[in-house]
Amino acid sequence: MPLTPLDIHNKEFSRSFRGYDEDDVNEFLDQVIKDYEALIRENKDLQSQLVVLQERLDHFANIEETLSKTIIVAQEAADEVKNNSKKEAQLIIKEAEKNADRIINESISKSRKIAMEIEELKKQASIYRTRFRTLLEAQLELLSKEDWSSLERVTIEENQ
Repeated sequence: MPLTPLDIHNKEFSRSFRGYDEDDVNEFLDQVIKDYEALIRENKDLQSQLVVLQERLDHFANIEETLSKTIIVAQEAADEVKNNSKKEAQLIIKEAEKNADRIINESISKSRKIAMEIEELKKQASIYRTRFRTLLEAQLELLSKEDWSSLERVTIEENQ
């Protein structure tokens, strides 16, 4: 057990013939007590400061650990967002490609249908022209026949 200032103060020395001067010893002991008390107070102050500093160090270590974990979580979240964005972009591209293929196929189909309709209309126009020409030729032929002139005379005579 360490020596206390009270132990020093209460220390009694045995008397001997031709010993030390009692006043000098007491004065010296008083000085030792004062210095020892000052050292004890300083030691207590330093221990208190050490406790405070240790608490602060623990606090900062805690903050450091929390920040480290936060950075790791943020990095993982960023990686996850990046991966999800890549997946979403790939899905959007695939969907766009499907839509483009569908639109192209529909356009080709419509184009073929329109081309077939054009061919059908050309055929119908040709048939119509041929029929019209035949009709006109038949009408011209009818008009050029002599029966028409005789009909014309008969009609005029009947009206008179």
